[in-house]
Amino acid sequence: MRLPWTPAAAERDSSAAALRVQNLSVDYGNIRALVDVSFELLPGEFMGVLGANGAGKSTLLKAVSGLVRPASGSIRLGETELVGVPAHRVPATGLAHVPERRRVFPSLSVQDNLALGAYATPPDRSRAELLDEVFTLFPRLKERATQLAGSLSGGEQQMLAVGRALMLAPRLLMLDEPSLGLAPVIVEEMFDRLAAIHRELGVSVLLIEQNATQALEVIERAIVLTTGEVTFTGTRGELEGSEYLQRAYLGL
Repeated sequence: MRLPWTPAAAERDSSAAALRVQNLSVDYGNIRALVDVSFELLPGEFMGVLGANGAGKSTLLKAVSGLVRPASGSIRLGETELVGVPAHRVPATGLAHVPERRRVFPSLSVQDNLALGAYATPPDRSRAELLDEVFTLFPRLKERATQLAGSLSGGEQQMLAVGRALMLAPRLLMLDEPSLGLAPVIVEEMFDRLAAIHRELGVSVLLIEQNATQALEVIERAIVLTTGEVTFTGTRGELEGSEYLQRAYLGL
């Protein structure tokens, strides 16, 4: 599938799309969830964050999007320092966060959920254009535009959560476990759509995924978190079959 090309997005300064995290630490009370985490997401890159449950993956995304306050460190989206920016203002910087378990508004229609995602749309993009892109990516959402989000299947709700994030026309799309609770055939479809978003829209993607095998089909580079620390940074080829995944997921 080929999505409509968007010249306005192509003309943006690509250097502004990079995410740089430096010496990031996050505490929950007396527990340090992230320990001096540093990495860089290159402009237009599809990057994975891998690790076992409790490794700090979701905390990392929450810190980037302002949902938790770091104890120390820096988070920069292009030239914008995000540490200290209120969470409700972060989307206007070009960052969209699709949380774990979708979090759609069940009593609103599909179209109304998508409209809520467009509250910080940049001035060079129209909501109609963005809606058309979302419906091109996810035709099922167009078919169910007037249906209540709460009546959708789990897979359709995940599509809606991703579509709602795309209504921001983000420079960076962060996704937390998009395959969680979905049937294998829907997982394949979802990851195919994520690859299309990256390929056709040129959006930088930061993906948390427990299913490392599935993630390795789409990511270009990854970091591995182990008990809050970065224990590996490298390309997909360097990671495949390495001891780092065994350590991160199996404790070997």
